Amino acid sequence: MKFSYKKFILEKPIFQNRKVILRPILPIQIEYHNKQVKYEVMVDSGADFSIFHAEIGEILGIPVKDGRKWEFGGITGGKSFAYLHKVKISVGGWTYKTIVSFSWDLPSYGLGVVGQIGFFDQFIVKFDLQKEIFELKPKT
Repeated sequence: MKFSYKKFILEKPIFQNRKVILRPILPIQIEYHNKQVKYEVMVDSGADFSIFHAEIGEILGIPVKDGRKWEFGGITGGKSFAYLHKVKISVGGWTYKTIVSFSWDLPSYGLGVVGQIGFFDQFIVKFDLQKEIFELKPKT
């Protein structure tokens, strides 16, 4: 499954006066007890877990705070908390069950992320920034 990087226009140029940055943004569908929601996430090899906005969990009817609570950092710049839950994720016609976390501490303007546990353990991922594509291959 091949996907195109998504272009983001910056207000102010950054390194080498670049006004456009590319990010590996992936459209997924999350399912919980036959409720589904479409959601865009960033494929992040530096993320230990997949972390989604808690509001997505609420839309799916997940009692978010009933999940196992854990502390994380990095993406939010400080100490944050998330709650683990089992869901189904569909991407590119492939569906699998996994554990993801939901947090109210993610920036509202940001994206959820798919990380090592819950995504990279399911796929072989190849990034090709020059061609502006990334590729997923389900592990069998």
